[in-house]
Amino acid sequence: MTTSALFREHELAFRTQYAELKERILAAGPLLPGTTGTLALRKGSGYPYWYRVFYSVPGKQSEELVCKEGDAEALQSMRERMRFSEWVASQVSMLRKLGFQVADKSTARVLLELHNRGAFQAGLVLVGTLGYMAWLNELGAVAVSARTLDIDLARRQRLKLAAPLPFLATLQATGLPFAAVPGLRASENATSVKLPGVQGLRVDVLAPGARLGAVARVPELAWAAQAVPHYGYLLEASEPGAMLAGGHCIPVRLPQTARLVWHKFYSSTQRRGFREKAAKDQQQALVLAALLAETDPLALKLAFAEAPAAMSKAIRPLYASLAKRPGVGQALREVLDECLSAGKKRH
Repeated sequence: MTTSALFREHELAFRTQYAELKERILAAGPLLPGTTGTLALRKGSGYPYWYRVFYSVPGKQSEELVCKEGDAEALQSMRERMRFSEWVASQVSMLRKLGFQVADKSTARVLLELHNRGAFQAGLVLVGTLGYMAWLNELGAVAVSARTLDIDLARRQRLKLAAPLPFLATLQATGLPFAAVPGLRASENATSVKLPGVQGLRVDVLAPGARLGAVARVPELAWAAQAVPHYGYLLEASEPGAMLAGGHCIPVRLPQTARLVWHKFYSSTQRRGFREKAAKDQQQALVLAALLAETDPLALKLAFAEAPAAMSKAIRPLYASLAKRPGVGQALREVLDECLSAGKKRH
């Protein structure tokens, strides 16, 4: 079992348990939102119907029509989906205790709604700290991850949706009281939604753009995105993955790990006046880089070679401080030396 000051590898049995859960989830199709709930037969209208009674979000009970009384096939199908949901919740609970990364219930409700509506399948990508947490699970690693109050979603190009998917209405369909966050200027479209309160969950939509913070329209979501430089590089060839959240395992799309490493290093150099966030970006990048340096160093080298020149130029000055960081082992030091030190000498 690989051990580093930056991460600890899960035991093979635990990695296998996660892999089995993910495999079954990716083949499951639409997932039941909220708690598993119970089945109830309602006869008040004179026409008996079966309902699933559950908590869609914490503290809010909901009912979902299942079928008419006597529709044995539909009722059995729902029972099987509920048993599967209960099994998933038990697996996620065990994985949380073993040190896997698990986001909160509100995050679960948002990601599940987007999954059920086909947003991730259409090309939406989960980025930011949640993307980092998902990759820790995918790579079978235990590492510290700061709690996040944000969900960062990114779109490289027009999403391949069969019909428009209004972003605000989709998030409000979760039952959570999301409201649009106004832009800095009255003429700008909103790029974020947020729950009430200082600690309310915020969901941001991001997209490639030359000027940080510029607003780009996303017509298929009836929404807008905030531009981030070199996001086209980050989002190219994104991969299917999963996110553990609440009692759910939810299929998502993730940026390639190696590209996420270099883009997070780059982002840390652009955080003017936000030293804590810059430190967080560097730490997350170092952990993922250390993991890849042990298992797939070539992926790191190729991803750096494919990075835009302006991005690699901004990263190279980090070499001296990164190479001296506690926990940077020989494998990662060699990758950093080849990519950053050698590249620096050529310029």
